[in-house]
Amino acid sequence: MRSEYLLYMLAAVFFVITAVSLALVIDQMQKSLWVVTTVVLGLFSAGLGYYQRSKPTASAKSAPATTPVTAEPSDAHVKEAYVAENVQRSPEPVPMPQSVSPVPMQVVAPIPVMTPPVQAVAPQRNELTVVRGINAKRAEQLNTLGIKNIDDLANASAEDLAKNLTISPKITRMWIGSAKKLKK
Repeated sequence: MRSEYLLYMLAAVFFVITAVSLALVIDQMQKSLWVVTTVVLGLFSAGLGYYQRSKPTASAKSAPATTPVTAEPSDAHVKEAYVAENVQRSPEPVPMPQSVSPVPMQVVAPIPVMTPPVQAVAPQRNELTVVRGINAKRAEQLNTLGIKNIDDLANASAEDLAKNLTISPKITRMWIGSAKKLKK
């Protein structure tokens, strides 16, 4: 038997105990304690049963005819499987319109074209990322401020950088100190 059914039955038992305790327990203090306890346990069991219910599977949902893939597979075997998979996923051909002309015309079927997967271009490493505490994102922010290399960073003002980047001047002073050491 599935676990959610057992939990639902346990909840029903607790609710029956609640009804019996309302009817049979004479002392008011014991009655309220029994009622509250059994109601809480019944609700808890029902909630667990609901939580344990079976979920619909993903195979029940219909998949679209074509699935666009944006990332390029890295392994050669995976690339072959990707190409083979995409050949099978080509959409159904569209029927050609019939000509009303008395001259017979040659039917030309569209040729499916496979586009090669997009090659991922490795981002160029910025010279500023050599400085401790500057990552690629921060280097891009510095480039927008006109600081393209370590020399520019070594000659920059710590207060102006801190103000423009909205960070602590202590950090920018550390960057400038590191840039001056690397410059030598």
